[in-house]
Amino acid sequence: MRPSGLALALAASLVLMSPTAAVAQPSTEKVWHVGVLTANYKPDAPPRAFQEGLRSLGYIEGKNLVLEWRYAQGRDDRLPALAAELVRLNVDVLVTDITLAARAAKQATSTIPIVMATSADAVGGGLVASLARPGGNVTGLSLLLVETSVKRRQLLKEAVPKVSRVAVLWGPATPFHQAMLKEIDAAAPSLRLQHFAVAVKGRADLGDALSEIVRGRGDALFVSQVLSPAARRQLIDFAAKKRLPSMFNNTELVTDGGLMSYAPDFSEMFRGAATYADKILKGAKPADLPVEQPTKFLLTINLKTAKALRLPISPSVLGRADEVIQ
Repeated sequence: MRPSGLALALAASLVLMSPTAAVAQPSTEKVWHVGVLTANYKPDAPPRAFQEGLRSLGYIEGKNLVLEWRYAQGRDDRLPALAAELVRLNVDVLVTDITLAARAAKQATSTIPIVMATSADAVGGGLVASLARPGGNVTGLSLLLVETSVKRRQLLKEAVPKVSRVAVLWGPATPFHQAMLKEIDAAAPSLRLQHFAVAVKGRADLGDALSEIVRGRGDALFVSQVLSPAARRQLIDFAAKKRLPSMFNNTELVTDGGLMSYAPDFSEMFRGAATYADKILKGAKPADLPVEQPTKFLLTINLKTAKALRLPISPSVLGRADEVIQ
């Protein structure tokens, strides 16, 4: 018996409704392209927190998200070319890890939205017009490095009371460092600390900084300069050799052997960058998204380093530490 027209139509509809046919249908979900430009970080933590943040917001790589990673790996001269490469890919959002990367991205494009995962001083560095009204195509998160510099010095003095003369490493090309030195100058009498500024040539070149520290008879280091992995290692080894307690603005340097740090939770800041990216992908304009500042700071102390330096750490400071590395 030949099938009727109704039977043929029913069979055709069942084929269309079958699982195999459903899989064969092209996806209509938008695939977003996000570029990540890092001057300082590799694609592990804390940038991994950015991926985790996007995933929690519904962005899945291979489904509706393509992440384009570009790493300068401490070579700042590569940043302009890497930023230009991401612009040529016409990414929907460009995320940066530190001020140098954000500046390279801003120079590469005035139209693609840029999200700063961290920035030492977004206003002073010329990245945004103001925190409340960024203007332009840049927004994100900005640190409180100037404002927390006095707190960091206070913690150093509390942790190691015998410290009296601190070498402050700074970068003349880093915009916020002039303001940081003024804050430190103003607070020096109340903290009963002397200090002297020691300039570094750049992130990858300490220049004569180490010999200047020796000539200046510094008995502690205070570091706010972002350093390349090689310069970081050189400085930490120097501090160990000279038995100098050190205060940093990044937990990673304490993990590598520095004595202590008081710093924002950078993983949380990268998760915050994911929230900014989500808002922008959903239609928000960077100019309308106020720049946020961290509310959570972590005190980290490397007790192993303290023992190697033969430094007893004040129990009151040790008790306030968020992380103690044994």
